[in-house]
Amino acid sequence: MSMIIDGTNGLTFNNSTTQASAGKVLQVVQTTKTDTFSTTSDIYVDITGMSVSITPKFATSTILVMVSMTVGVASANFSPVSLLRNSTLIAQPSNSATFKATMNSYPGDTGGLSQSAYVINWIDSPATTSATTYKLQIYTTGGGATWVNARPAAQNGTTVSTITVMEIAA
Repeated sequence: MSMIIDGTNGLTFNNSTTQASAGKVLQVVQTTKTDTFSTTSDIYVDITGMSVSITPKFATSTILVMVSMTVGVASANFSPVSLLRNSTLIAQPSNSATFKATMNSYPGDTGGLSQSAYVINWIDSPATTSATTYKLQIYTTGGGATWVNARPAAQNGTTVSTITVMEIAA
């Protein structure tokens, strides 16, 4: 007698753990920021409401992190934004630029008020089954304000920002 094991839809073992087939989405978690945030900090600060936690089912899983947000700047400010896993910077360029970040904007010649869309898709391998938090930090240069979900002038042009994380089976 032969037995065929087809793991296309995952396998359930007698200890009740399920191992999904490679590439399958195991879970999705999202946070949505609908209010605005501003800072004049010249060092990285957490963006309130822009963090999401996921507890991977398997240490071999990868996590797809998708960020969509807008950042408004005044004056001639740069607005570097960095993605962190817990307290570790991830999604960083390999060069040693002064404004090294996951994402960055510059207002250019817009009369000092601009709003840029930031989008990133990053595949991370946290190698853990412990709760893992992905969050965004921002700072501003040039002494002016930086806004998340708004243009600086009277908070015109408000938007919504999201972080979505997906656990993908290895």
